[in-house]
Amino acid sequence: MLYQNRCGYAFLGVHVEKRIGGTSGMKKVVKFGGSSLASAEQFRKVSEIIHADKDRRYVVPSAPGKRGSKDTKVTDMLYDCYSAAGDAEALTKKIAAIQARYQEIIDGLGLELSLEEQFKEIRERFEQHAGSDYAASRGEYLNGIVLAAYLEYDFIDAAEVICFDEDGVFDAEKTDEKMRARLGETERAVIPGFYGAMPDGSIKTFSRGGSDITGSIVARAVHADLYENWTDVSGFLVTDPHIVQNPETIETITYRELRELSYMGATVLHADAIFPLRKEGIPINIKNTNRPQDPGTLIVESTCRQPRFTITGIAGKKGFCAINIEKDQMNSEIGFGRKVLQVFEENGISFEHVPSGIDTFTVIVHQSEFMEKEQNVISGIHRAVQPDTLDLESGLALIAVVGRGMRANRGTAGRIFAALSHARINVKMIDQGSSELNIIIGVRNEDFENAVRAIYDIFVQTQL
Repeated sequence: MLYQNRCGYAFLGVHVEKRIGGTSGMKKVVKFGGSSLASAEQFRKVSEIIHADKDRRYVVPSAPGKRGSKDTKVTDMLYDCYSAAGDAEALTKKIAAIQARYQEIIDGLGLELSLEEQFKEIRERFEQHAGSDYAASRGEYLNGIVLAAYLEYDFIDAAEVICFDEDGVFDAEKTDEKMRARLGETERAVIPGFYGAMPDGSIKTFSRGGSDITGSIVARAVHADLYENWTDVSGFLVTDPHIVQNPETIETITYRELRELSYMGATVLHADAIFPLRKEGIPINIKNTNRPQDPGTLIVESTCRQPRFTITGIAGKKGFCAINIEKDQMNSEIGFGRKVLQVFEENGISFEHVPSGIDTFTVIVHQSEFMEKEQNVISGIHRAVQPDTLDLESGLALIAVVGRGMRANRGTAGRIFAALSHARINVKMIDQGSSELNIIIGVRNEDFENAVRAIYDIFVQTQL
């Protein structure tokens, strides 16, 4: 079982089992992404990973992804195929192409398995216009059948255990009950990701990336000790590799840090996949199917382990604007901030940050949302609070510097200012939360990439 002390999960060594304190008798749920199951060769890698650890008992597969840059994902092939349902000749050709993808995997694995009946049913359902959700889900469904046969695990159709209500909203309580009962009957099983069923039995999918959600649902239902999410990268990176060449990997990150980084645009797990696991206190390990020896990134509720760097990650987005309001003795006017923000609410505009001073009040919003209603907002603010001056500043980018290590290190903000000053970047805004978990910096859009590099250099490169 998972060992936990007053400081959170104990980290006793390099391997994940030691990092979360368990060494044997664990129960693991493993999810594999589309790139991990794109070909027979990848299936063999997946099989080796699963059979290398007897605790990897429940497997959630995605549909086959791209085998190369010019290839097409099976899910996209299914969408395209369904759109041709009214043309018998085109439908036949497109279904044959999808069937060939699966047959190539089956032949490459040397399996005595036929999907003829499944494809016959898929064609019939397409011709009956069963819906795009049904079409998209068949990639995971078929891949689950193939993987279960190859692993010699039980196959459980996700439509039997993942429930949506009549409005198409995921029914967590009913799903947990059905999933727990069904998995209690088997020691090892494959459950396809991405979809479930409505009360009438029709197929309903999660949004793209929904296999992550299925994995977390299964992990919660079986009270897993660890949820492994296998993909084509060795964990989360400190920052965007399109901006910083070969950035370092994050070894351990808390759910709160992950939330901050994902909100500011970092590509992480599907947001809905995190909450079931966080509620149960189940750690997540992001691993690389092509480099299973890499420790990956461990996501936990809390930890005493000191981070490798002062910061955990850097993320950001362009395309913001600032509405700067000045009014003499604004700080003594009760309800000033509420009146201003109410104008944005009435116009259906959400705000990102609200830095303020004694006589100044700034609202940062997405520029694309604001532009259509800017004059309504400006006139609304004038009526609400009668500012002395009001001006707009567009073309801003926000950068989040996130890390639990910042609490224990003095002068973090000062180092950020120094790094940006050295890079000749003017800081338009800085905002630090009371938790000291993150610092938000505003810069011009054109300075965004250089600012990220400067912050990365001062906090990561200098500590290597």
